[in-house]
Amino acid sequence: MINKKIEEILNAQINKEFYSAYLYLAMSAYFDEIGLKGFSNWTKVQAREEVDHGMILFDYLIARNGNVELKQIEAPEYDFHEPLQVFEKIYNHEKSVTESIDCVAEMTDDECDLATRNFIDWYIAEQVEEEASVYEIIKKMKMFGSEKSVLYHMDKDLGSREYKQHKYAG
Repeated sequence: MINKKIEEILNAQINKEFYSAYLYLAMSAYFDEIGLKGFSNWTKVQAREEVDHGMILFDYLIARNGNVELKQIEAPEYDFHEPLQVFEKIYNHEKSVTESIDCVAEMTDDECDLATRNFIDWYIAEQVEEEASVYEIIKKMKMFGSEKSVLYHMDKDLGSREYKQHKYAG
């Protein structure tokens, strides 16, 4: 059976992953409202990946004979004004998720839970990828500006993103 402290922090992380999905869906709705269907697609794909991340944690807890405790998911923020601002919020959110994952890793070290430490390393690598992909979008938006033609081309580019189910590759 999994250590109680590890079980609690993994349950908290499940909640954070599902909250992330809610947040990305709120952002997707905003992009739909302003007519940026490609941006909306990108955030919808992101939402689905966050659900996958939560379910991977869920399944891991079950596999380790832990108890899954689903808590209420906080309502996401809806204060969006323009695409660059949304992606800056995404970047900051992903950095906070990275900090949370780092805390899980630290606790696995403190509790000498090498199996969970090995498992959580997948999330650490995933967060590096998440932050980098969002930062690339921000850099492009800052470099090219927010002219309508730039948004049009970025919208087409972001609209080509396809969902691929995330699975733990451990």
